[in-house]
Amino acid sequence: MTAPVPTLIVGGTGYVAGELLRLVAGHPGLALKGVSSASQAGGRVAESFPHLAPALGDRLFIDQLALAAELDRRGGDRVALLSAAPHVVSAGVLGELIGQAERSGVDLVVVDVSSDFRFRRAADFQAVYREPHGAPHLLERFTCALPEHVAGIPGAYIGHPGCFASSMLLAMVPLLAGGMTQGPLYAVGVTGSTGAGRAPIATTHHPERHSNLFAYNPLQHRHAPEVVGICEALTGVRPALQFIPHSGPFARGIHLTLQAELARPMKADAVREAFAAFYAGRPFVRVVDGTPRVKNVAGSNYAEIGMATAGTSLAVFVAIDNLIKGAAGGAIQWLNRLLGLPETAGLDAPAPGWI
Repeated sequence: MTAPVPTLIVGGTGYVAGELLRLVAGHPGLALKGVSSASQAGGRVAESFPHLAPALGDRLFIDQLALAAELDRRGGDRVALLSAAPHVVSAGVLGELIGQAERSGVDLVVVDVSSDFRFRRAADFQAVYREPHGAPHLLERFTCALPEHVAGIPGAYIGHPGCFASSMLLAMVPLLAGGMTQGPLYAVGVTGSTGAGRAPIATTHHPERHSNLFAYNPLQHRHAPEVVGICEALTGVRPALQFIPHSGPFARGIHLTLQAELARPMKADAVREAFAAFYAGRPFVRVVDGTPRVKNVAGSNYAEIGMATAGTSLAVFVAIDNLIKGAAGGAIQWLNRLLGLPETAGLDAPAPGWI
């Protein structure tokens, strides 16, 4: 049996990092060799993630210098690097670690779940995030897409789309690639509170979030330009997209509704067949008859897609787990492919159903 691939995680204290740690700990082809945290270096990982104590024991967070030293020690090895560092920060950290790997002769594969490698041009990143890009020289070396939308292995460095972006791309790419729609696309999504990150703010405080529903950043959310650029790169079509995200009264999951005008009248069954053909052989996408449910996918790497039509009006519904399919699980799925492992390795557990 092939030895597990040494795996390093950058930025290890947020919700997505917790899911990366959990998935790596249970993965048959990966071996966790280090997890860094700028704020918690020297502290026990289990203090930040008590539920992972049985898997991680007394493992400690290390700092970036120790992570670079671990890379240097592994010259000639193949190493997997996952980054859950914050937006705007991740690129600079990865730039330094990729440079260290190249100097040490490490065969490094990288998957970044921050926003930093979702644009091809530094100016586009800066226009959205109002900060200069931390490693502009690396942008052309990264590919940003869902695993379902790229054949083969595009390169050793991947930027994974964000949680809302993943749900929109699952609906939009088949439509644009198949020329099924015309005119603008309108997306409305609802996400769980974990999508706002671990640091508590007013809109994630339990009394505010419980039994509540509200829109935020309507028509101005940063995922919209990311999705438009990714769609153009994948399909050659630059869609007009209007997106309104909502905060939902649950912890994890996304439900997205995308509305569009069909290029010609189609029955829902015909659209469903087109989506099923597009996602044939993609083990984590289920095209369903009816509408998806968040509980069918929350806690898993699966996505459900459904649709409805009336004449030339189309609605596509997508349900995913924001932390797994929309972040950590999608990153591990990419890592499996980059490393030549089965794409479902460590990810094929179904949703719990009653979380």
